[in-house]
Amino acid sequence: MAHSLSNAQTPAAPTLLNRPDLGTDAIRGAREDLAACFRMAARYGFEEGICNHFSAVVPGHDDLFIVNPYGYAFREITASSLLICDYEGNVVEGNGTPEATAFYIHAEMHRRLPRAKAAFHTHMPYATALSMTEGEPLIWAGQTALKFYGRTAVDHDYNGLALDNAEGKRIAEAVGEADIVFMKHHGVMVLGQTIAEAWDDLYYLERAAEVQLLAMSTGRAVHPVAPDVAQAAYDQMREGDAESARLHLASVRRQLDAEEPQYRH
Repeated sequence: MAHSLSNAQTPAAPTLLNRPDLGTDAIRGAREDLAACFRMAARYGFEEGICNHFSAVVPGHDDLFIVNPYGYAFREITASSLLICDYEGNVVEGNGTPEATAFYIHAEMHRRLPRAKAAFHTHMPYATALSMTEGEPLIWAGQTALKFYGRTAVDHDYNGLALDNAEGKRIAEAVGEADIVFMKHHGVMVLGQTIAEAWDDLYYLERAAEVQLLAMSTGRAVHPVAPDVAQAAYDQMREGDAESARLHLASVRRQLDAEEPQYRH
């Protein structure tokens, strides 16, 4: 299912020789944060083989992004194994290349949506199941789902694998002002202003999808929360959400530091 990016250039490409130092503390921290998200996502079963991908804009370099290399499962990712790429497919730092759909989707997300400092794409089972159903994916019946009230979009036009810039552009345009994109027949994309916020939304999105599907599976009517209450609960949840997300990722890192510290290497 995964595809290599055949036109990727290596760090030896002449256009890359004058790149600035990419070993700053901020960039190292972003690498470790992203690696932690990969490892914890694997624990929760959010990944699918070697096919899914997370990316983040490089701190201080809006023309570059960090992404996982082709051929590695989430549970294998370390901070140093992540690649830094530009939006033309050049690998600026790291060994290997990005998976093709990872490049074509994420490069266009970051290029066209500057607010998307992090972009997490998965085929995690419960949210993906809702992308395959008729109607709006979330029906706003559970409290956790209300974190995403008014923040979702649906990309209805599934066109197969994203193996060119045009498909990446189309997906980015379908996002609009949303942070959560259900990609019909495919999976989900979560966009965040920070890695921590993208992780937090990814985690709670799958939890919201899981409980909704469990409720639907009973065969009993599932009633949405009244819109005014849903909006009020959303406002309550979003107040301080960035700090809650930061603490959530810090908790993830503490767990991994104790049990799986190789993610930082």
